[in-house]
This record gives sequence, C-alpha cells and structure tokens, in this order.
Amino acid sequence: MSTRHVRWILAALITLVAADLYAAAPAPLIDLPHSYYYREMYLPQLTSGPSALAWSPDSHELIYSMGGSLWRQKLDSDRAQQLTDGPGYDYQPDWSPDGRYVIFTSGTGESLELWLLDLGSGARHALTHDKAVDLEPRWSPDGKRIVYVSTVYNRHFHVFMADVEGGELRNVVRLTGENRSPLPRYYYSAYDHEINPTWTRDGREVVFLSNRGRIHGTGGLWRMVAEPGAPARELRYEETNWEARPDFSPDGSRLVYSSYLGRNTLQLWLLPGEGGEPFPISYGDWDETHARWSPDGTQIAAISNREGNTAIHLLRIPGGDSRTLRAVERITLHPTGTLHLRITDESGSPTPARVVVTGADGRAYAPARAWMHHAEFDRNEQPFEARYFHTAGEDSVQLPPGPTRVEVYKGLARAPVRASVTIRAGESAEFSAQLPAHPWQGATTRWFSSDVHVHMNYGGHYRNTPAHLVLQAQAEDLDIVQDLIVNKEQRIPDIAYSGHGVDPASTAQTLVVHGQEFHTSYWGHLGLLALRDHVLLPGYAGYPNTAAASLYPTNADVADLAHAQDALVGYVHPFEEEPQPLLHPAHTDADELPVDVALGKVDYMEIVGFSDHRATASVWYRLLNLGFHLPAAGGTDAMADYATLRGPVGLNRVYAALPTGTFSSAAWLQALREGRTFATNGPLLDFTLGGRPIGDTLELDAARASSFTARMHSLVPVDHVQVVCNGKVVRELAPGRGRTELDVSGTVPVAGSGWCVLRAFTEHAAYPVLDNFAYATTSPVYVAVAGRRPRSPGDARFFGAWIGHLRQVTAGYPDWNSAAEKAGVLRQLDTAASVYKSLE
Repeated sequence: MSTRHVRWILAALITLVAADLYAAAPAPLIDLPHSYYYREMYLPQLTSGPSALAWSPDSHELIYSMGGSLWRQKLDSDRAQQLTDGPGYDYQPDWSPDGRYVIFTSGTGESLELWLLDLGSGARHALTHDKAVDLEPRWSPDGKRIVYVSTVYNRHFHVFMADVEGGELRNVVRLTGENRSPLPRYYYSAYDHEINPTWTRDGREVVFLSNRGRIHGTGGLWRMVAEPGAPARELRYEETNWEARPDFSPDGSRLVYSSYLGRNTLQLWLLPGEGGEPFPISYGDWDETHARWSPDGTQIAAISNREGNTAIHLLRIPGGDSRTLRAVERITLHPTGTLHLRITDESGSPTPARVVVTGADGRAYAPARAWMHHAEFDRNEQPFEARYFHTAGEDSVQLPPGPTRVEVYKGLARAPVRASVTIRAGESAEFSAQLPAHPWQGATTRWFSSDVHVHMNYGGHYRNTPAHLVLQAQAEDLDIVQDLIVNKEQRIPDIAYSGHGVDPASTAQTLVVHGQEFHTSYWGHLGLLALRDHVLLPGYAGYPNTAAASLYPTNADVADLAHAQDALVGYVHPFEEEPQPLLHPAHTDADELPVDVALGKVDYMEIVGFSDHRATASVWYRLLNLGFHLPAAGGTDAMADYATLRGPVGLNRVYAALPTGTFSSAAWLQALREGRTFATNGPLLDFTLGGRPIGDTLELDAARASSFTARMHSLVPVDHVQVVCNGKVVRELAPGRGRTELDVSGTVPVAGSGWCVLRAFTEHAAYPVLDNFAYATTSPVYVAVAGRRPRSPGDARFFGAWIGHLRQVTAGYPDWNSAAEKAGVLRQLDTAASVYKSLE
C-alpha cells in the first residue's frame, strides 16, 4: 500500500480529507493524512457475518450487528431475531445495564450518528445530530452515562462522555485533549487520537487506546479518571493497529484486548487492569476481535474469522472450551422474499462472477455466507454505492419485497448484465444471467491476464486462503493472481506461504503465485514476482526509530537478491502526480526508480496501479525516450481480505500474449519480461507497428512513415484512443459503436529511434470501472532507425536533477548502521547519475 512517501526530514504531515463513509462526502468528516487504513480497519464495515456484539445483563443473550442490522440471539438457540432493518446500516451495539436499551452507531448518509433502541417498544431515534463520525458507544456500569468516539472536534478522533437522560444525551463533554505531535508518523495524523474506550467496572475511569508520543501503530492502552482534562497514564504500549478494543472483566481486575504481539494474527490477550505484562488466551492463525466479557465472568465472546467469514465465537474462562454461535434461522422484522441467482458462461455452466444486489430499501444484500465488499475511492461523477459479493455461480439472497436491482460482472471481456427483479414476500424469484466472452483472442496467440499486486491477507475483517483467492480471481475473469507477501506493521500475515511459488490451490486455468512486496517507503515499494525460494527479510528499510532505520539495503540491492531467485522486479503504485525535479525534490513513492532503471534492475513498472495512471505514464515516457526498455504492468494493490477496499482483485491488470496452448506461470512471466503486454482497468487493446507486435522492435534503415494497426474493446465509452510515439500523440483515433470498439489501420510518422504505444482512457470515472478514470496502455513497440539509440537530452537532465536531489537528502540522512553502508549507497546514486549524464 502506498505511503505517500514519509521521509525523515518530514516537517509536517499532509492532511487528506476522508470522503463520505458510504458514497461521496460533500463535507470533510475526518482529518487524517491518508484516505485509507482507518476506513478499512477502524470504521464499522458492512459484512454479511457479525461485526460487533454486546452481552445481555444476565449473560444469556447477545445482540450483534450483521448485514447492516442488529440481531438478538440466545446462547442456547440457533435462531436470531432481527431488531433493526434500516434505513441506514447499523453497527456496534451496547446493551444498557438495566436491559431496556441498546445504543449503537448508524450510517445514514455521509456521517455516523449514535442511535438508541428501546427493546420493549422497538422504537429507535438518533442521539447525535452533529454530522460527524460518532462510534464505539459504551454504557457506564450504572447506565447513566456513555463514552464514545467522535470527530466532531476538529475532525480528529477523541473520546467524549455524555449523560443519558430521558432517552437523550445531555452534558456532552470531550474527555481527551487535542495535541499535535512533532513525530514523523506513518499512516497516522500529526494529531494524537483516542479510540476504543471502555469503562472501569466502578464507572470512575475509562481506558482507551492512544498514540500519544508514539510513531508507529495506533498506540498503547491508557487509563484516566472520567473527567475532562484529567491526566492519563499509559498502562501498556505495544504496536496496535486499530483493533485492540479493550474490555474489563466483571471484577475489574483484568482487561481483554486483541493483539498481534509476536504473532501474525490478532489474538485475545489479558492484561492486569492497572497495567503489567499480558498473556494470550487464544492461539489461532486467524483473528479474534471485538472481545466482550460476559457480565457473569464465565465467557468471552469475540468476532472470529477462523472460517473465513466473520462469526461469533464463545470462549469459556477459565476452561478454554469454545464454540461458534450460529444463526441457522433468521427471524426478520418484516416479511422477506428470496432471490435465487444462477450465473452461467457461454456453455451454460455455472461460472463465478461479481454480483451487486440492491434491495427496494436501497440497501445492499448478499448471501449469508458470502463476503460483502465495498469499493470506495475518490470519484469525479455522481455518488453511488459499489457494494458487491463474489458468487461461485449459484446463490440465494434474502431481502425485502419490491423492485430489486441486480448487476452481474465478470472481468473486462464479458458484457455486464443489469436487470430489475420484483421480490414478493414469502416467494422465491429466479434470476439467470449468461456471460459470454468477447472474442478478443488472436489466431495464434492468447491474452492471459494477471493482477501483479494483490495481498491475500493484510489485517482485514476476513481470513483469506489461496482457494478463496482462486474464487475471487475466477469471478473477475483473472488468469493469474500475483500474491505479494508483505508486512502489516510488525506482522507478515502470509509468511507461511514464503517460497511456495505457484500455490497448490491453483487450477489449470487460474493460478495463485506467491511473491513479495518490499516495503521501503524512502526508496519506493517493489513488487518481487514469483520468488523461487523465500521472502526477503527484513522486508523493508528506512523505518525511523527501529533497527531497520538505515537506508541499506537500497532497492537496487533488493533487486539483486530477488533476481538471484529468478524473480521479476517492478516498481508499484509509483506516482500520484508528475514529479518536477528541475524545480524541487521529487518526494514520490518511487524515488529510486530512475536509479534502478539506469542500473538495469527493473523488469516492469505498474503503469496502471494504485496511483495516478497518467502521471505515472509521463515518467515512464521519459525513461523510454532515453532508450530504456520497460514493460507496462497493472496491479490493484488489492487487500483481498478487506470488507472495504479500493476495488476487487483484478481491478487493475496486465494482459500478456502467449502462444496458443502455452499457459503457465513461467511462460507468462517471460512474456511480461519481454514486454508483450498491455495494462488496463477497462479497455482491451492490441497494437502493431510496421507489422511488429507489442514488445518487439521495428528496425528501419531510415526515418519514414510506418503502418500500424489498432484494436480496442471497452466496457465503458472512452473519450480518447491515441497512438503515442516518443511521448507525443501522433494519431487521435475515433472509436465506433458508442465509443467502445475500434479496429483501424493507418500510418504514423517515424522521425527517429524511439517507441510507440496505443492508449485509451476516459476523462472521468465511468461505472462499472471502479477507478477514478478508465485507462489502458500497451507496452511499447520499439523503433531503431539505422541502429541508433534514442536521444532526449532534456529527459536526461530531468533524471539527473532528480538523482541530485535524492543524493543530497540521502547524504544528510542520520541513521546508518555504518559509514561503509552510507558510502556504498551514495556510490550507487553516483553511478546512476553518470548514466544520465552520458545521455545528455
């Protein structure tokens, strides 16, 4: 995941404003340095399984959020009773000590507000109206007050307290202060936050999580008297990541919380209430979160993803016996009907697909066991919901009666199906969709697609496996998933797959291949595809205040280590905007890119990725202008275990041309290495120049016009289809059939050695492409006129200035392990600079 490049000399963090939590916000609600991570890991998520829970006062029942509604279930029953069903999505319940009320968080637009449910009457009403993000409400032990987290003050996460009188909030006060830290944090605001509040059992104090005085993670556990401005003391610090969510034992002596201390998953730990050393009480290779201790002290209930989807797990304390609380039968508030889905391919066989189901109430629905996902990003068109699930081909969905919108998608070469189905109470409605493939393949070659940047597990709500990743790929019509093992803070969730290469869960048509993302923010993130033997450790450098603070190894050193394992090395999510090194230092997510290209270390570049595709292409063009051969790739940076993510696996992808009948991971990687590719999030492309295919070289004895062919097929109308040579548009092509098809030939002028690509794009977002705009580009067809190398002195000076700034900053960097390390790194920069000097 991009870090927007945090540097040691960072004087201030750039604040990006969170967009609407559910569609697109007209006003800022959260002030944080990034528009991700807090969304995916802290804010409540719409999941088809349970997401948070609360005990009844007698310890015999639970109320929990599931599918955006609140449900009530007895521990000795498999029947769940629905308590709410809209109009928004309801989360994070807490049961009042007298058993009469439930307080919860509800999202009904661009904000999250606190609501109160009367269990006797079923009536509900809003408690807050501040158009902020209000969440994590907790009743005091006497039932007279609540604490909660809100961004109402300066759009930062702080703990608030209020009296509850007559079903309304009174005397609302902010307990925690506002402090701007000078620390150079990763992913977190310059302002300290306070989250995850809980009461001590005597109701006099609160415990919460805060990153006061800390660089890494969401902070440690703090305790303070429940009075505004009261001093707080840190009970324990360890690196946390949004999900600690402590809760006291009924006798007040211990806290249960979620931690990944020394592990790769979140497990349940117990800590003395006054601080001390914790110990674990669960030991799985899955996550246990949102733990709540039963009032009688005999059980802990938590949200577990041990089965992949979320579920409620009960653990007896002491004793250790455990079980899952299942809702086999769901009793809804109002009558419902059933939608039966059947999705088939061109042969009529069931086929996996991505499905969107929107009920008559405007809410999203999914099968009980499916993973609900929410694609969220900045858009330049009207707001819309993009909540979806993946089906294996046949599924059933329970939803309210009325007109229901169904959308079915499967990759980029199959036309989507959209329809309206009428659901009737107590009845089952049938919906069938056939998704024939577009005849895009060539006569002697076939295009095979891969997303070169996927993280199977990255600390999300779900627990992913290679087998489920295969399903996700098949639903998106993706042939190969490049799963990049990577650290999430101190843990590496998928380290067990190190060195596995092609996973055994792969099928003949769908491959999961394990590699690595090397996570150095100073130099830029690298994709290491198909490492033969093992991941590289530590998986990063340049992390301040850690034993990995040194800038060694550089990405050039990492590339050498990866190449020794026959891996391909590429730069991922490179540029959010076009660098201007002739004016000021670059400060990008790929600062070492020109160095490593000059040194011959880079095998590919994510032109279509979690970055600005046009800005990235502009830098790519400059490198091509200097005669470097650099294939185009596409990678989503998909956190495939998240409920909210930028887009599905395969949102951004790269197609490689292989001879018919030669599909394998090795053959595909060789095609990428040779540049026989196009990268895209929508349009499909093919291109020849002088009869030469993508990745080949057209050799001419003299400059002259050359023939070209160009083909395009797109799910969405495109605004431009262009032939670009040496960084200039030389032909603007006019697509036909609603701007979705193109098949033309012509000539382009060739003035000298260089390169040409075909590209297609939209000016703005275009649904169902879940990106800010649709974009596709081929890798180059290279041109050699009279055997001469391309020349572009201006571009050489551009990269010379870039490396000059980088060297100056690196020379002043303080945290080296030795003088020899520093000298070696500076020599690499000087060697690369000399290459560009020779090209002026």
